[in-house]
Amino acid sequence: MKNIKDIKVTAANVSHLNYVAEINDSIDLASKERGTGIARRSDEYITNKITEGKAIIALDGDTFAGFCYIESWGHNRFVANSGLIVVRDYRGIGLAREIKRKAFELSRTKFPKAKIFGLTTGLAVMKINHELGYRPVTFSELTDDEDFWKGCKSCVNYDILTRTGRSKCLCTGMLFDPAWEEKKEKKEEKKEEKPKRISLSEMIGKLKPKSHSNGKGSGMNLFKKIVQHMSDGTVRQSLQD
Repeated sequence: MKNIKDIKVTAANVSHLNYVAEINDSIDLASKERGTGIARRSDEYITNKITEGKAIIALDGDTFAGFCYIESWGHNRFVANSGLIVVRDYRGIGLAREIKRKAFELSRTKFPKAKIFGLTTGLAVMKINHELGYRPVTFSELTDDEDFWKGCKSCVNYDILTRTGRSKCLCTGMLFDPAWEEKKEKKEEKKEEKPKRISLSEMIGKLKPKSHSNGKGSGMNLFKKIVQHMSDGTVRQSLQD
């Protein structure tokens, strides 16, 4: 059985151009096996993705094992990780997850502000997307770039997409929005800024005078200090607890 540790998953470059025909043949085969949509691209298109540094390739030595490429749409506001394929002999070892993870990282590096989305019918891909932070969304939340949707024409289910006014198909739309991470980070920062809660006994210990000056008025002064410090809500919360 193949081992994921033996496979190199990396950003493709010009040294990998000799795999272009094999990549497209693998896309065709995967589409036929699923009976649904991975759109075949021209060899020139795949070549451009590789030379632009917008593709991930998996190799077992010199043997081709898997591939994925990046597309940008709507003036780089949206990015898609498309054409994910794993050669049959390398399935079931976690290679698809590793390719998707690398493609996701590459997308975040090249387009840090872009929303990353995808269309898929595969449950395994949906699970991987979910692990990366994607959420299922309606098609209306994806790019409205006509060039993207034209790419669906080679899919066997394109008629469903057109008949429904591009509102649904057999594919599920999934989206990752960097803004979600920013909101999460801000919430965590607010939690860190929250003042430490101090118990009433600790507060009294801090306010207790070192000398009582014969005890005259010290009890009343201590009480006033406690009341004053209760105004920040810390002691009040402790009392409520």
